[in-house]
Amino acid sequence: MVNDNDDERGARRRRFLLFTSLSIATTTEVQDDEKGGKLYSDAKRNRRKKSTHVLHIISLVDVVISFEILINLVLSLEIELEMADLVANKVGNSFDDNTNDTTKNVFDLGAFVGDLTFEEDAGSDDISLEGLEQELEECKNYDVVANILSKGTKLREYTKGVENNIRQVELDSIQDYIKESDNLVSLHDQIRDCDTILSQMETLLSGFQDEIGSISSDIKILQEKSMDMGLKLKNRKVAESKLAKFVEDIIVPPRMVDIVVDGEVNDEYMRTLEMLSKKLKFVEVDPMVKTSKALKDVQPELEKLRQKAVSKVFDFIVQKLYALRKPKTNIQILQQSVLLKYKYIVSFLKEHGKDVYNEVRAAYIDTMNKVLSAHFRAYIQALEKLQLDIATSSDLIGVETRSTSLFSRGREPLKNRSAVFALGDRINILKEIDQPALIPHIAEASSLKYPYEVLFRSLHKLLMDTATSEYLFCDDFFGEESIFYDICAGPFTVIDEHFNSILPNCYDAIGLMLMIRIIHHHQLIMSRRRIPCLDSYLDKVNISLWPRFKMVFDLHLSSLRNANVKTLWEDDIHPHYVMRRYAEFTASLIHLNVEYGDGQLELNMERLRMAIDDLLLKLAKTFTKSKSRIVFLINNYDMTIAVLKEASPEGGKIQLHFEDLLKTNTSLFVEELLLEHFSDLIKFVKTRGSEDPSSSSGSDKPITVAEVEPIVKDFGSRWKAAIEVMHKDVITSFSNFLCGMEILRAALTQLLLYYTRLSDCIKRIVGGSTLNKDLVSISSIMYEIRKYSRTF
Repeated sequence: MVNDNDDERGARRRRFLLFTSLSIATTTEVQDDEKGGKLYSDAKRNRRKKSTHVLHIISLVDVVISFEILINLVLSLEIELEMADLVANKVGNSFDDNTNDTTKNVFDLGAFVGDLTFEEDAGSDDISLEGLEQELEECKNYDVVANILSKGTKLREYTKGVENNIRQVELDSIQDYIKESDNLVSLHDQIRDCDTILSQMETLLSGFQDEIGSISSDIKILQEKSMDMGLKLKNRKVAESKLAKFVEDIIVPPRMVDIVVDGEVNDEYMRTLEMLSKKLKFVEVDPMVKTSKALKDVQPELEKLRQKAVSKVFDFIVQKLYALRKPKTNIQILQQSVLLKYKYIVSFLKEHGKDVYNEVRAAYIDTMNKVLSAHFRAYIQALEKLQLDIATSSDLIGVETRSTSLFSRGREPLKNRSAVFALGDRINILKEIDQPALIPHIAEASSLKYPYEVLFRSLHKLLMDTATSEYLFCDDFFGEESIFYDICAGPFTVIDEHFNSILPNCYDAIGLMLMIRIIHHHQLIMSRRRIPCLDSYLDKVNISLWPRFKMVFDLHLSSLRNANVKTLWEDDIHPHYVMRRYAEFTASLIHLNVEYGDGQLELNMERLRMAIDDLLLKLAKTFTKSKSRIVFLINNYDMTIAVLKEASPEGGKIQLHFEDLLKTNTSLFVEELLLEHFSDLIKFVKTRGSEDPSSSSGSDKPITVAEVEPIVKDFGSRWKAAIEVMHKDVITSFSNFLCGMEILRAALTQLLLYYTRLSDCIKRIVGGSTLNKDLVSISSIMYEIRKYSRTF
């Protein structure tokens, strides 16, 4: 069945192609008949026929291919329909064998098969009926299959109808192409004309291409010539610039010669020197110049100009240096406003006249050395007239005030000159550390005198300012820092001579410590200025001050250790002047050490504190009465604590030490004072107050009313008078009123404690209630205590 279908499809294709060819031939003949009446040449008509035939064939081939595709689709559908008929026939036979009594379905599948029988297909190996029922079930939803099955149309008839429709469509399509044949012929003519024009254009463009090729080669040649000319031009420009620079550097303009030889030294002269310096360096440094012939002509002239310039600027700068030697000349103004303007002269001499530069350098060093030395010598002499002598070798803590010497010069007693040991207003010098130096003639006109540390600060302030200015000037003008040390060697020597004459005769320990602190602040100032030129000098001064301070401090320490108690002792319980000196001296050193924390100084002050403790105890032992000894110690300790608090309110180790001694001696004085007025009461409370009055264990006999009654009556009769006497005694004994009142309150509080213990003991005595009328109430004693406390 399938082979028959293939043969039938092949026959259809052949018929279609034959029909197409006949249609094209017919169309050609019709066109020739229509144009027969016209006059055309045979050649032209033959070419047109051939072109038309070819164009028609090309156009119709596409249509044929499209129709062939459509026929293939129809044939495929036809095969599927035949297969469906075959399957339906087999299903119908199966139903006939199994159910003879069953009524036939509405659609008789066997009727649609036509001449096809089951036996014809039974032997076919190409068609498989496996899964036929499932395929039929799936094909129910296709519209074409459903229409065929519902209408009962035979497949062959349906196929023939489709083929007839296809043939009609083919014929209609061919007629449409025949109708458009004229247009196709016109299109072919236009294409041919275009082809002719394009051929002519191709010929013309080929000519252009040949001409462009020849022009390109010419352009390439010109480009190579241009590059060669550009390279030559560049080389010539480089050579010209180097030659121009060489000529400019080596030539000596007449204007330069006139200025160097005859011009005045001013700004224009300085600029000319710079030009001359460049030419001299160019001649000396560049190796190519040394081989040039131009150098032979120019070098002698340059050498003459160099010698003339060096000679002229030497005379000029030396003249300016001599101006520094004139009296009352402000050196700094002259340096800044005059010399620095011509600092290039020094650079020129350093580069092109080394010997002359060394002469200028030596002249400046000699000039400034002498000028500054003279200034500092005169200033020191003026300061010495303002010096106020503070202390001598006999002005020590442990030296007796009545001692005199050959060199005392009738000064006021040391005891009244507290400035030797007290810091006082002298501390202000550290607050004025950066103030301007003293002007001696103004201070002398005012008849003012100053301690040496004030003069010391003023001298070193002037030295710092002078050194800073000179150091910066030397660095800027000469470009050498080492010149400063040669210049200031003279002033340093003058200051050292003065300092070495003052320091061995200085016994003012406070002044020495102030000078040490002044040097420390000056070092900080120079560090902030970032000027290192005085570092070694200030270190040397600091190193010389410390040993001198240590020596004077040891003199004070030795004066305490070796003091003569008999000559120092005065029959006076008030603070001793030696202790006051010590307190003021120690407070001054503590104040000067607050911001520095010098451990060595603290160790020396501890040694001094131990020495004064020993001396004070020796002085206290010279009093015959114990009470006087205690009062003497309390007054000295209290005075020392008060002075130390002014220096350091926080309190240091030394202050804490004296506070402990004050508490101990205050307790001793309270006991002494109460024993003096209430001895019986205190002895009874201390010996019998803690015993059980009803028990005889611990004593020969129990406490009785008769034993206590005299004590109670004695206290009740005179306790107020005794307190008043105690108050007067305290007022007269202690220099510090507040300290005396504090001690009186402590004594009254202790008396209240003793009397309270006595009252408690009486309550435990058998028959002690009989003494209640003689006992003083605690509230009465408290009232008296408060009355004296209100005087604080």
